[in-house]
Amino acid sequence: MKKILIINGHPDKESFSFALSDAYKKGAEKACSEIKEINIRDLNFDPNLKFGYRKRTDLEPDLLDAQDKIKWADHMVWIYPVWWSSFPAIMKGFLDRVLLPGFAFQKRQNSLFSDKLLVGKTARIICTLDQPAWYYRWVYGNPSHNALKKGTLNFIGVKKVKITTIGPVRLSKEEYRMKWLEKVGRLGLLNK
Repeated sequence: MKKILIINGHPDKESFSFALSDAYKKGAEKACSEIKEINIRDLNFDPNLKFGYRKRTDLEPDLLDAQDKIKWADHMVWIYPVWWSSFPAIMKGFLDRVLLPGFAFQKRQNSLFSDKLLVGKTARIICTLDQPAWYYRWVYGNPSHNALKKGTLNFIGVKKVKITTIGPVRLSKEEYRMKWLEKVGRLGLLNK
């Protein structure tokens, strides 16, 4: 049985991102996967890494719980909207505060390199856009994909990261959104 963690980075519970999370979860439940969730909007934490890595800031209970869920998971599903070619500020703050040295990676002494501490996990990124996916790729170069996949997940040891880009959503018809909910549900069913 695969252990799946769904992490939703959208601050609005009424958003399409929450519908996508629900669709993925329902598919994964049909596959008899074990599922846990993190809705970043519901966590009680300061998203500001006040001292960088110079000085340790104590983690709030919700962030300690998030770290436990990340350790537990075989597969993480990150769902968020792309805003200003990145993810919402609350999600960035979550990443800054949770993926700390000693938990997600370990800096090597007298070296520019780090050891990856979350190896053996896989991930799926599902993000929504207000523009076509091809435009985001060719004009902007997929900045949020690169930041989360290469700069974050690969950096901490998550090797296999697949990406689903949905857009444009803002002016889409209900039929378009329903097709995507079905596709994301199938991804959950297939544990991808």
